[in-house]
Amino acid sequence: MELNENARIDTSQVDDRRGSGGGGGMGIPIPIGGGRGGIVGLIIAVLVALVGGGFGLNAMNDGGGSQQGDNTSLQQKCSAQDALEQLDCRNTLYVNSIQAYWTKALPEVFGEQYRPSKTVFFSQGVNTGCGQADSGVGPFYCPADDLVYIDLTFYRLLADQLGAEGEFAQPYVLAHEYGHHVQDLLGTEAQMRRQQQRDPNNANALSVKLELQADCYAGAWAKNATGTSDAQGQKIFKSVTEQDIQQAVDTAEKIGDDAIQQRSGRPVNPDEFTHGTSEQRQQWFTKGYSTGDPKACDTFGGSL
Repeated sequence: MELNENARIDTSQVDDRRGSGGGGGMGIPIPIGGGRGGIVGLIIAVLVALVGGGFGLNAMNDGGGSQQGDNTSLQQKCSAQDALEQLDCRNTLYVNSIQAYWTKALPEVFGEQYRPSKTVFFSQGVNTGCGQADSGVGPFYCPADDLVYIDLTFYRLLADQLGAEGEFAQPYVLAHEYGHHVQDLLGTEAQMRRQQQRDPNNANALSVKLELQADCYAGAWAKNATGTSDAQGQKIFKSVTEQDIQQAVDTAEKIGDDAIQQRSGRPVNPDEFTHGTSEQRQQWFTKGYSTGDPKACDTFGGSL
């Protein structure tokens, strides 16, 4: 993967709340069994991240509200010559690429206009439209305020604890969360929630379909990433290699429900799956990438 050093990093697509001190320390009881310490804390983070985002945060308090960040430092950093060496600037540029793709693809493929969503960088804790969250939940999308949230230190956990060290794991994470935003815009998430209410016995299976579709959408973006440009027409990516795509596929393998349960020392229980197995997650990301077509991501149309 090679980013274009001449591409303008649009920091207006990010809300930098790091150091604002909002919302920390609460903790969120994701129902996976066990306490929050040790390996289980890791499992909580990874179950929600990459993959489930805000739609897994049913335990949040409703309507927590949100504070506004200060992008001054980020703007200065991302205007410097070494901007692409900075983690937050690279991630901002990934966001720019993902949103540039959907701005074009959503009306072309689904006949709907794309409404941009900011990504909130936070540290330790944050107030959101879905309630209060801390870093333990990993990256997530909140449909109540249409924002993506991430504590960038999550990537260190992803690399150190799960072995997903490749750089392309990072845009895969973000593209998955923006896949949830697309689902929100298309009404897919709301329809899925209504189905869950009508058929609670299949609630987890429906959640899996939502998550796998977000993985597929991430793959469709990856296929088209080199075609995305900044506001001045500069290409954002010079190249995305097969090695990069393999990094995303490897990450998908490491954060499947079955892999997470095994890592936690628990028996694999398909009835508890909410995000899909490693094989399914790899399969649907790969389908999105191989076709480059979001319409191929119809996880609700048949068997998985």
